[in-house]
Amino acid sequence: MDSGTRTRIEETVLEILRNSNMDETTEFQIRKSASEVLGMDLSEPPVKMFVRDVVESYLREQRAKAKEEEKQEQEPEPEEEEEEESEKFKADREYDGGGNLIICRLSGKRLVTISDFKGKSYVSIREHYKKDDKELPSSKGISLNHEQWTVLKNNIPAIENAISRLDSR
Repeated sequence: MDSGTRTRIEETVLEILRNSNMDETTEFQIRKSASEVLGMDLSEPPVKMFVRDVVESYLREQRAKAKEEEKQEQEPEPEEEEEEESEKFKADREYDGGGNLIICRLSGKRLVTISDFKGKSYVSIREHYKKDDKELPSSKGISLNHEQWTVLKNNIPAIENAISRLDSR
């Protein structure tokens, strides 16, 4: 499935989700509605999985928004403190020599960073090297776009289960 098709499916599914009663709507109904709107079959396993990922991502975002709204209703914070926190967070950020935000260090040379390339964000897991007192990303590693990162993130439980099964042998 090409990226244009993926984008059309995602936009259509999100539009249907925004206009649905989430207490009564099922994933099947959303997929069926999207199939009708797009005039294409969305029941093939890879497409079905993609639609499921979009729905699950949307639901997670809605839960997070609801929790945040609930938190704000319970504890309204003064604006000044919020600005101080934001400035503190910015100061605590660490960047590599290429200007990429370092999320964590997996080992001495292997880092997880967020990079921006041609206006798109990527999660990069790659080895770095030092040059002129700067940590620079090497070609050894992988960069995942948002879609790829979402697929990996959603499959982490399955990966952990597989590792557990292998370790128990």
